[in-house]
Amino acid sequence: MAPKRPKGAGAFPKVVESPAPARPDPDALYAALDLGTNSCRMLIAQPKGSGFHVVDSFSKSVQLGSGLERTGRLSRSSMARTIQALRICQQKLKRNKVKRMRLVATEACRRARNSRDFIRQVKRETGLTLEIIQPEEEARLAVISCAPLVSTKTEQLLVVDIGGGSTELVWIDLSSVPRRDRSTAIMRLHNGFHTVDSPFPAAKVVDWISVPLGVATLRDQFHDVEDDAARFALMSWFFEENLADFAPYKDEQAREGFQIVGTSGTVTTVAASHLGLKRYDRTKVDGLRMTSDQIDKVIRGYLELGPQGRRRDPRIGEDRQALIMSGSAILQALLRCWPTDRLSVADRGLREGLLYAQMSADGVLEDGPF
Repeated sequence: MAPKRPKGAGAFPKVVESPAPARPDPDALYAALDLGTNSCRMLIAQPKGSGFHVVDSFSKSVQLGSGLERTGRLSRSSMARTIQALRICQQKLKRNKVKRMRLVATEACRRARNSRDFIRQVKRETGLTLEIIQPEEEARLAVISCAPLVSTKTEQLLVVDIGGGSTELVWIDLSSVPRRDRSTAIMRLHNGFHTVDSPFPAAKVVDWISVPLGVATLRDQFHDVEDDAARFALMSWFFEENLADFAPYKDEQAREGFQIVGTSGTVTTVAASHLGLKRYDRTKVDGLRMTSDQIDKVIRGYLELGPQGRRRDPRIGEDRQALIMSGSAILQALLRCWPTDRLSVADRGLREGLLYAQMSADGVLEDGPF
């Protein structure tokens, strides 16, 4: 005997619609834009606990500093590329109705003779007001963005931000700060590198330096050297020569209690190569710790690949093959001076620092790491 058909078996299933995600309150949004020598990057975020949640983002290689080393000026073509990218940023800011923002430019605009004209052109054509920040603030913002990666065991910290046009190094003494408060002490540096009266144990900035050599400017210095290995060696030596005025340069640093945090496309690319990633994955890279020996092995692999091999490597690619070698030359010079078993990779930087600084100043972050 055939089973009875269940009642309602022929009815159409009831459609259950997921509610559309609520649009964030524009009053809770913050934006940070970083216009560097090579890239234009922006984040739009809202505070969440002791951090933030990213609502929208933008990143594009604009090569604003192309030709700057030779002419001392921003070229028409590089300014046009950059303004085109900034128009997209302006549309995102308008669409999200963002009211609180900091839009900053760094080394290329600090050095170019026509940067003020460029800033006025940006305002005229996009409505965005760019602010050229000084090296100390750039270094400070890079430092506070990396605060969550600082180990409680770290007593001496070196934060390195390898940019397109400059490299910032900040050496911080945390030995007088209780272990559990070390990340918090780093975050308090958003007020400045100079020690101020505070009821809290303070992180002491031993020294900081902004070297006017980044991945793009260092590459341009040695563009006429044809041999790949020779060019790399010269770039690394030249960068180390520019560290001579950095106070901790000559000090032998015990590996125990010493940490380097590196923030840049160079450091994240080296980390991705070390992990053997076929596709970049920020969750695996950000916060990864590497030893000097592991980094050196990756760099030697880049040299063995040569320019053509690096172009074909999916972790590097056509656009970055020359930049990765100038960045690696900087990284190798640093590790020659201060070898470490604890270099922390930071997929974060100026944008995150700008967001943390704005939110911290407004008091909208909950008690936590900061």
